[in-house]
Amino acid sequence: MKSTLSRIEDIKRNGYSLDFSTVFTHAFENYKKIALYSGLIILVFSIFFGMAVMAGLATYLGVENISKDFIEKFDPQNLTYVELIFSTAAVSFITALAAPFGAGFLKMADSADQDISFNVSTIFTYYKAPYFPQIFIAAFLPTLIGTSIANFLDSIGVLLVGNLISFIISYFMFLTIPLIVFGNLRAIDAIKGSIAIVTKDPIIIFAFFIVGFFGSMVGFFGCCIGIIFTAVFNTSVTYAVYFAIFEVENTKKDPIDSIGESDYKY
Repeated sequence: MKSTLSRIEDIKRNGYSLDFSTVFTHAFENYKKIALYSGLIILVFSIFFGMAVMAGLATYLGVENISKDFIEKFDPQNLTYVELIFSTAAVSFITALAAPFGAGFLKMADSADQDISFNVSTIFTYYKAPYFPQIFIAAFLPTLIGTSIANFLDSIGVLLVGNLISFIISYFMFLTIPLIVFGNLRAIDAIKGSIAIVTKDPIIIFAFFIVGFFGSMVGFFGCCIGIIFTAVFNTSVTYAVYFAIFEVENTKKDPIDSIGESDYKY
C-alpha cells in the first residue's frame, strides 16, 4: 500500500474520484454508530467546561462584574492593538489545545467503522506524543492566521469578511487532522497535503464540507441541545472522505501480525 505522501503526489498528478452517494452513505452509517455515545461525551464535558469557565471568571472578576458590558469589552473594535494580539494568541492556543479532543472523535469513528469497542478514553487518544505536538501545530497555525485577519478586519469596521476568510481557511484544512492521525504526517506536510487535495477537486470537497457543517447544525435548528448529538456528523463526513480518497484498509489486523508494528511513523 502506498505511503500517504506518495498517494498525495499521485493525487497532484492524476487527481482522485469520489462518489457522493457512496461517501455520504458511509458517513451516515458511521454517524449512527457514534452519535449517542459522542453526544453524551460532549454534553458531560461541555457542562464541566462551562462550570470551570464560570467559576474562573467569578473567582477572578467577581460575579457582579460578569455582565453583558463585560462581554462587549472583548469585541475586537473595543480592544487596543496589544489586547487584540493577546486575544488572538489566546484563542489560537485554546483552539489548538482542544484539537486533539476533536481528533479523538475521528478515532471513535474509525473504531466504530471497524466494529472495535471504544470508550471515553478514546477521546484522549491523541493527547500524547507523537500525535499531540503535530495536531497542536496543525490547529494553531491556521487558527492564528484566520483569527488575526478576522480580528484585524473587525477592528477597522470591516465586518463579516474576516469570518468568511476563517471559513475559507477551515475549508482548505478539511483533511489536515486525518492526515496526521491516519496518514502519520507531520503538521506542515498535513497542511500542504490537505490544500493539495482540496484544490485538486474543490467542488466535491466543498460539497462535503458544507454537508458536514449543516448536518452538524441540524440539532441546533431543531432543538438547541440536540446539537450535541449532531455535532459529530461532520467528523463522520470527514472520516468517510478521507477513507474514500486514501482507500484505507478497513479490516481488523490479526493480533500476532500487529506485534512489532509502530503506531506512528514519519
